[in-house]
Amino acid sequence: MLLRLDDEQRQVALGECLGRALEGRGRVHLSGDLGAGKTTLSRGILRAYGYQGAVKSPTYTLIEPYELGAWRHLDKVRVHHFDLYRLGDPEELEFIGGRDLLADDVLCLIEWAERGEGWLPQPDVEIALAHAGSGREARIDGHGARGAAVLERLDKELSTAGFAVDTQGTDSHGTDGQGRAGGTSQGGTA
Repeated sequence: MLLRLDDEQRQVALGECLGRALEGRGRVHLSGDLGAGKTTLSRGILRAYGYQGAVKSPTYTLIEPYELGAWRHLDKVRVHHFDLYRLGDPEELEFIGGRDLLADDVLCLIEWAERGEGWLPQPDVEIALAHAGSGREARIDGHGARGAAVLERLDKELSTAGFAVDTQGTDSHGTDGQGRAGGTSQGGTA
């Protein structure tokens, strides 16, 4: 799925849709250059569960845990927001209790996941963010049955939120967002 996001507000809206689609569980790997919007997207995901505080990238602490209240069928939502930018070696995750932090009953948002490659388990969802003119482009891929289910729910959430989802793989200009005809599933802004 490929989405064009015109501004920060749309990035947060995408995060909120994704948060609802994740249903408070799973592993999400976020990649992209500095300033691409990984933390902004994480803020939107947290807002889906009612969090209204500031969200900063835990660049120096590696992880920021959030204990949130009840949501739908869950008594509470626990989110672990990782930033692995300063990780020297993937094995460092073992020393901070990474296996416990990546528990199945937690939603893990992992910025710079490529720095933990070889140690991190496969994500349910991978999101690659890139600068696209004055906005951003988000490529979203699901892995396994859970990832496929999340993308199916996300597609519904995006439609409800007013994102123009084109199942033919083109944006409103008939291109794949890079000027080429065709492409993968996309959603522009409403």
